[in-house]
Amino acid sequence: MTLYPVQFDIDYPRKSNRVTVFFRLFLAIPVVILLMLLISSTYTTTAENESSLSTTFLGIIFVPTVLMILVRQKYPKWWYDWNMGLTKFLMRVASYLLLLRDEYPSTDEDQAVHVVIPYPDVKKDLNRWLPLVKWLLAIPHLIILSLLSVAMVLCSIAAWFVILFTSRYPRSIFDFVVGSLRWSLRVVAYVFLLTTDIYPPFRLND
Repeated sequence: MTLYPVQFDIDYPRKSNRVTVFFRLFLAIPVVILLMLLISSTYTTTAENESSLSTTFLGIIFVPTVLMILVRQKYPKWWYDWNMGLTKFLMRVASYLLLLRDEYPSTDEDQAVHVVIPYPDVKKDLNRWLPLVKWLLAIPHLIILSLLSVAMVLCSIAAWFVILFTSRYPRSIFDFVVGSLRWSLRVVAYVFLLTTDIYPPFRLND
């Protein structure tokens, strides 16, 4: 089985902190506010600089990237660096909210959340016209991901109770939630980050 170019994994915790898990929603408020400020400030800044062409997706610079690939066959490195930094931060916050890790999400360090999304060689690796239809091609994935999102929330609630009694995150639930996040990240990289043209696989594992 060939590995997909977008890789994601989270180190399985040997033991979870029951106190921080119990108060997780409250403890996460500051970092969630910070994330929302980053997303909203990105939208405001790009809207001021690029007018209506600078639409963002969760803070990701999206429409300008589509235009650059379409017209110039370029993916500016600083746009890629911003998108990667924000994506990694989003995944760290998600792992914290979903109880997968106890470390408070860092704004710049990878910690125990591993995201690998290679910088694309646009002329070699990307079809300049494909970004126009990727959202349509990804509809089957988006339908499945909507169901997986509900399942992740339910699994996290179940894990919350288990951790409070045992201090351990059930490995089977952990693998399912991490796999669901992996699946969603691959779809985001394909449709919104535009770093690969390889169609995401319909699977949770590598």
